[in-house]
This record gives sequence, structure tokens and C-alpha cells, in this order.
Amino acid sequence: MNNKINTHVIKTAIVGYGFSAKTFHLPFIDTRPEFEVSAISSSQRNIVQQEWPHAEHYFTAEEMLQNSEAQLVIITAPNDVHFSLAKLALENNKHVLLEKPFVTKIEDGETLIRLAEEKDLLLSVYHNRRWDGDFLTIKKLIAENKLGHIKHFESHFDRFRPNVRQRWREQSQDGGGILFDLGPHLIDQTLQLFGLPEAVTAQCKVMREGSTNIDYFNLTLHYPDKLARLNASLFSAGPNLRFNVQGDRGNYIKLGLDPQEERLKAGVLPNTRDWGRENQDQCGRLYFEASSQAEVTECGDYQHFYQQLADAIRNGTPPPVSAEDALWNIRLIELAMESSRLGKTMKVE
Repeated sequence: MNNKINTHVIKTAIVGYGFSAKTFHLPFIDTRPEFEVSAISSSQRNIVQQEWPHAEHYFTAEEMLQNSEAQLVIITAPNDVHFSLAKLALENNKHVLLEKPFVTKIEDGETLIRLAEEKDLLLSVYHNRRWDGDFLTIKKLIAENKLGHIKHFESHFDRFRPNVRQRWREQSQDGGGILFDLGPHLIDQTLQLFGLPEAVTAQCKVMREGSTNIDYFNLTLHYPDKLARLNASLFSAGPNLRFNVQGDRGNYIKLGLDPQEERLKAGVLPNTRDWGRENQDQCGRLYFEASSQAEVTECGDYQHFYQQLADAIRNGTPPPVSAEDALWNIRLIELAMESSRLGKTMKVE
């Protein structure tokens, strides 16, 4: 990417002012010196102007993308408009960071990738859970061969939400449901560890009364020497298994979620090196044939995403997450839905 920005700060516009923007993006943009919040599009004009008085306010994303002087646009709008807004931003010569999922259709992702290449602009997707502490711990254990050859990888993102809520993530017919919401987290982490599978077998179900979208999934990714099972349920009220990684030397079991999201929701700013470190009493455990031991969790840090993002925009280095990587998530989601519909294993080609 040769379209570098050499100014002191990267002027950044945010599409949307909901949970995602306020929890996962603005705290980092606001605490990193490389960025400046220059514009926000939202219907909540009074709140935006009160909380971000130095940022321009726009009622519509389209108006902001066409008229603001922002160099980077972060899109936190509903999934079904990711494509149209990202396309408009690129057409107006702005770098783009999309919340996951990248898009809802493969061909839309391919169009955006081509357009970004033609415009020589950055296009990235916010797969922040590559920087979860427990996932970084698994990467370290595999690199150090602590578990031996991995044979079975199990990853969960379970919650207890048995009642349907009136929000777009659950109601939208284009990109709604937990397969598009939580699936990208689990799929992306698995691809980072093991690469593309040979095939996918999936059960994607509508389980809750009154639900219109997938609210349970169980995906099996088939590799030549291992299986990876990815599961998300909204009926898990007890302690939640996060990872169970089994190798021919031992296995690693981790309960509970990385603490960074909860700290961000509580208003803890990500402005110290160890802000994302997990409490030691929450760490996972290594099991061997005749012994077991606690395994201290690596320090998670979503700040690394934004540091790499700034470097990519300023210096042309690779983005923290490539759009090509993110598109594979959508391909595997489509294969999973097809596998569930047909009741058969689908090859990854």
C-alpha cells in the first residue's frame, strides 16, 4: 500500500455510536496518540456532541463518508450495510476498518478487496480476538510443543440468553444470528492456528421460541490429522468451557472469557501495558498423563490491533487483519449453512 499518511495523527471517523463503537473502538482511538476522532455519524446528536465536542457530527453515514476529511473510517453499523458503506468510503478515498463480520456475501467481499487494491487503500476487519489472552496462550503452547501433536481442538462461545431480544443482531435476515455474530471469532482463531480445513460439517439451528435466525451452531472443521469443533449456544447458564485443546502429550482446558470486553464495558481505559491481564485464579490448566498444573494466561491486548493499524496506514506495512483472511470466514460460514441444510459434509475448495 503506497497511499501512506505521514501526518502526526490519523483523522478517524466512526459510523455508528452503539455498543461496538463505544466499547471496542473509541477507547482505543482515544487513548492512542496516532489517532484523532474527527467525525461520528449517529442519530444521537445531543449525546455525541456532549461526549465528543471536538468531533464533527453527521446524522447519516453517507453524508459523513462523502463530506468529512477523515482519512480512516471505522464502520460499526449493522452487518447488512457493511458492504454498501465500505464501498462508499473506499470510493471517497478513505481507509476502512469494518467490524466483523466482514460482509454477508462472498461476492461483496471480493468487490471490496478489488476496489481497495485499485484505490491503494487499507481494508481491514476487526478480528480483535486474535489478541485474547487465552488464545495467545494456546499459540504459545503449540509453538513450544507442550501438548505435542494437536488432535482435537474445541472452542466455545456460549451464553445464557434463552429469550429473543429486539435488536438487529438477532432480528436481521441478512447477517443476523450468532453464526455471523460469534462464528467469525471462533473460525478466525482456528484458521490462525491450523490454516484452512479440508471440509466442514455443521449443525446450524434455530432453537429459541420466536427466533428467526440461527441461535445455535456446532461446526466441525476437518483437517488431515485433527478435528476442530466450534460451538456457540445461548442455553449455557453454568460455567462455560472456552477451550479444550488435546494433543498426544497432554491437553489444555480453559474456562470463562477473556476479561478485556468486560473491562471495556466497565469503563476501564486501555492505557497501561497490563490492562488486559487476567487474574491468576482464572487461568487455565495443563493436564498430562500423571500430573496437572496451572498455566498462567498470556496478557491479552487489543491495543496491538490499533498499533498495527496505525503502522499500516502510516508506513504501508501489512494490516493487523487482511480482508482476504476475513473473507475466508464468510466462505466457511456459507459452507456451514449449506452443510446444515443438506445434512452433509462440504469440501473446502
